Amino acid sequence: MASMLKRGLRAIAAGLFLPLACIIAGLAMPGRAEAAPTITWRIENPFRFFIDPNDTNAHRETYRSLGPREKTTPILSEEHSLQRDDRDGWAASMFDKTCWSNNRFKCKAYDDYINPTHHAVIAKISGIDSPSMLSCTWLSAPRGDTKNPRGDAITQPCSEPARFVVPYPGSAMVTVQIGGRQIAQIDIKVRDILIAGMGDSFASGEGNPDMPVRFSRERTADYSTLGMYASLTGYPARIGPWKELGDAAFIKENARWLDQACHRSLYSEQLRTSLQLAIEDPHRAVTFVGVACAGAEITDGLFLRYKGNEWVPNPPRYSQLSAVAEAQCGKSKTQLVKLTEAYDQNGAVPELQDLIMHQCPQDSARKIDLVLLSIGGNDIGFSRILANTVLSNESLLRELGGWLGEIHSDAEISTALQNLGPRYKALNRAIHALLYVPWEESDRILLVAYPGLALQGDGSQICASGNAGMDVVPDFQLDRTRLKLAMWFADKLNRQMRDSAQEFGWTYVETHRRDFIGRSICAGLSVEGVSEVDDLRLPRKLDGMWTPYNPADYRPYAARQRWFRTPNDAFMTGNFHAAAGFLTNYLKIEPFAPFQAILASTYSGAFHPTAEGQAAIADAVADKARAILAKYGDGPDAATATGYTVPPPVVAAPPVAEPNVEIPDVKSVLSKSPAGSGGAVTGAIPPAATAPAPFDDNDIGAPDPEDTPKPMETIGVTSGPPGSEPPPATTPSIGTPSITVPSTAAATPAEVPGQTIELRRSAIPAPAAPTAAPPNAPAPVATTVTPAESTLPPVAAPAAGQAPAVSQSPPAAVESKPLAPPAPSAPAADDEFAPKPFAPAGQ
Repeated sequence: MASMLKRGLRAIAAGLFLPLACIIAGLAMPGRAEAAPTITWRIENPFRFFIDPNDTNAHRETYRSLGPREKTTPILSEEHSLQRDDRDGWAASMFDKTCWSNNRFKCKAYDDYINPTHHAVIAKISGIDSPSMLSCTWLSAPRGDTKNPRGDAITQPCSEPARFVVPYPGSAMVTVQIGGRQIAQIDIKVRDILIAGMGDSFASGEGNPDMPVRFSRERTADYSTLGMYASLTGYPARIGPWKELGDAAFIKENARWLDQACHRSLYSEQLRTSLQLAIEDPHRAVTFVGVACAGAEITDGLFLRYKGNEWVPNPPRYSQLSAVAEAQCGKSKTQLVKLTEAYDQNGAVPELQDLIMHQCPQDSARKIDLVLLSIGGNDIGFSRILANTVLSNESLLRELGGWLGEIHSDAEISTALQNLGPRYKALNRAIHALLYVPWEESDRILLVAYPGLALQGDGSQICASGNAGMDVVPDFQLDRTRLKLAMWFADKLNRQMRDSAQEFGWTYVETHRRDFIGRSICAGLSVEGVSEVDDLRLPRKLDGMWTPYNPADYRPYAARQRWFRTPNDAFMTGNFHAAAGFLTNYLKIEPFAPFQAILASTYSGAFHPTAEGQAAIADAVADKARAILAKYGDGPDAATATGYTVPPPVVAAPPVAEPNVEIPDVKSVLSKSPAGSGGAVTGAIPPAATAPAPFDDNDIGAPDPEDTPKPMETIGVTSGPPGSEPPPATTPSIGTPSITVPSTAAATPAEVPGQTIELRRSAIPAPAAPTAAPPNAPAPVATTVTPAESTLPPVAAPAAGQAPAVSQSPPAAVESKPLAPPAPSAPAADDEFAPKPFAPAGQ
């Protein structure tokens, strides 16, 4: 009996363990047709700016679902896929879960966002028959982790992925065992790159708030019944229980931004580029530092503190260069340094004289792998040219003076363009000396070209005169003759940007300019039967009926033919309004309600790329960035080592030939400059003419005295009962821009009939000879640049709420503080361009 029992047990054991032994033996047999067991892995959250890995994964899975053709423009394709069924846009559920708080790159999710000490990875085993029936034991051996030198041991079904925490910048050896026998092994090492983004409204994502406004299905708003604004009735009205335009309940429904002051959003081409580089490579993480601000210039913005274009209690604390330097330091402290005299370019950039900046000591500063730039349009006052192009002769904004201002002669714009070169040169020195980007690796700096605003057809035609897409207020009337002049200026701007990039060895990104042809501000129709998304008209309620569609059905992020926000689009997306007290008490504007409609249609991102446009720009930037990263050893690993198939390189179509732009007769197009007209004005609304504010580059977010909000007052006339729609859960900041009361209106240019304008090439002056790099600096790496079509960079972002340009040098009283900055890692002794440590007075 006992012997029979023993034989039965042996049979059962054989039945259980023989298959397992066969499987293990089979795994080790080299002659098997099946592939050997292989470990593949990916970073759990490669874009840690999103603190929720699920947000990053939503973008990654969208990318993975794209077909081969869609992956040639992955960011634009992802944008279309993500927005297909989302009325408010994908960013609405993500923008408040980022590592950006109180003007710093800090969040509770990480001890040090800039300098990660570890990354979580997800590993899988493949090449095993019936993995769900087998148990795998995962073992990790961290390298460079003193806190957890033994690693982890995980036993689970082989079909399930395993999660490990891998030290950074160390690595971990991961092995898989079945039944005590090792079947696979891999060394897991994460590559983490730092990308810094700086610039103006085209870099910040102006016109594309993370949470757009919502409109009532029944209620309307009346802005005016007087004078030229007598027809401003029956307009879309926001949801919520507000009683009058501008009261507290109305402001609660404002559009929301990742950064309210700078109108910076997740739709920014700089963020989309960085996100794409993170999700497409399973072994690469991206640490993103984006500080672009609508209305910024190289001087007022990158070098000097600029408070943004919308008033908030907590404006930007530093200039963009200083903000990147602070982020680059992580948990360490920056020091104050004084720029050398070389930065003011022999007086060509006087704003930079005796300037005090923040800098991270070199031994504490994290290396920056890519610098993304979109800057230059505001420096030459391009928005002033655009204002002269789109404002009707009777516009209230013309009567108010320069709103955006006007440029009246070729000499003025030529002078501004000549001054742009020295500004780029000063910026080049700052990026190398302050942020430590090596001189011999200048191609890590990517300057992004502005796309064309009004190119149609094959690129040789421009939008016709009229108010298509601009009928929100009667102030807008596109003038083709003035537009032709703007196109000529835009061509000169693009050439100057390209020449400067080539001079300094930067990478110039301009292939997207071709993609914007036919996607202009006037792309669409204003007739019955066209789809809502391509209808250029503003919805109005007339005779009790909404025409052409109900504003509650407006989708700000739907795919459209046009890739620019029209004034009508801006009204329906950002819908910015100011407090009544500001308009009546400060500007002395009566009645003020019509001006609210003007603000809502301009100050909300009109003439800026849509989210689709931003995505198209990001695709062009990402193409260049991939090549640069691969050049410096940060490209994807080999497919055999990672299990990741690197997509084939995308051969972009060459830029379209530039339209032949003839130099127009400026005097016949524009009136003469009024006496006493000032210089360039940044943004849609110039700052108030007040005395310079004291140096405040060190304030830690506390409101400055001049930032104190005005008492809230109600504005406007409404019709219909207060809305009952539930408001969004979040509450936005209140915006009160600052505006300068003007003096003189411009004269009227002659109208030119016709529907299109053929453009002929202009004779552009040859660029100035390149300037030598610092004596100890290696020669810059020249980039190969393909000429692109001449197009118009749209209006720069409005600059309301900003203080006048103020030097970042502290007054003598500040210098006497016991700052005692740490000694920096000194540059070479013969580097005359390096910033010098700032020594407080009396020490």
